[in-house]
Amino acid sequence: MREVAIIGAGELGGAAAHLLARRDLARTVTLIDDSGRVAAGKALDIAQAAPLEAFSTGLAGTTDLSRASGASVVVVADRFGARGEWQGEEALMLLNRLTQFARHAVIVCAGAAHRELIDAGVRELKIPRTRLFGTAPEALAAAARALIALAVDGSPQDVAVSILGVPPAQAVIAWEDATIAGRALTRALGDAVRRRLATRILALWPPGPYALASAAVRAIEIMEGRSRRSATCFAGPDTTAGLRTRAAALPVRLGPAGIVEFVVPSLNVVERVALDSAMSL
Repeated sequence: MREVAIIGAGELGGAAAHLLARRDLARTVTLIDDSGRVAAGKALDIAQAAPLEAFSTGLAGTTDLSRASGASVVVVADRFGARGEWQGEEALMLLNRLTQFARHAVIVCAGAAHRELIDAGVRELKIPRTRLFGTAPEALAAAARALIALAVDGSPQDVAVSILGVPPAQAVIAWEDATIAGRALTRALGDAVRRRLATRILALWPPGPYALASAAVRAIEIMEGRSRRSATCFAGPDTTAGLRTRAAALPVRLGPAGIVEFVVPSLNVVERVALDSAMSL
């Protein structure tokens, strides 16, 4: 991947830049934040770790949003200081400017509060839903895998489970389709245990900045072809055929140009009704 631009040099943005550099996922990572020389300072700090951590990624920091123009992936993160994640009209204006500077870039919204931004970006700015998505649900799905593994005395790597809908209030955990080491999870965990786990899992929303950064970088890793796993992402509304839906978490398959396929796992009747309710306007 040639270049990744990260909009916002807050905790999330800085952590994402460091992870991308450590994994050598991009030739250049550019941090962009309008708070003075904060982005340049963080980029320099990360770059100074290169000899110790043995990465070759170039890092730069700037206040100039037009520097995102050469990026193949743009990560919308959080601003430095108390302003936090981009939200509301200000976030939509940012997204509109990004579509002018980086017309063909995949836009990854990394924040937990970015679901509505994705919805508006697809609905109002007409950005293709394959090119604009959010990665925060992947952080929640990773936490779910860890908690489930603890419950069955297994490894998170062996757990496959999908979280759909709008967390936390309208999230749907697809227990019917979940597996542990290829075996149906419903055989290993009874109803009462699954209900307790669901309560614990959804209480972890919103994830913290480092978990959110890891989720965004994992998605970029998949796009680069370094992993064959699917990812759980906020996908924009399906505006085709007159459907009235809203952005929601769905498992997706990713490629260099963004979302390749939307994957809805097998759901029982209760899960299906809950998902339809979560996605309906």
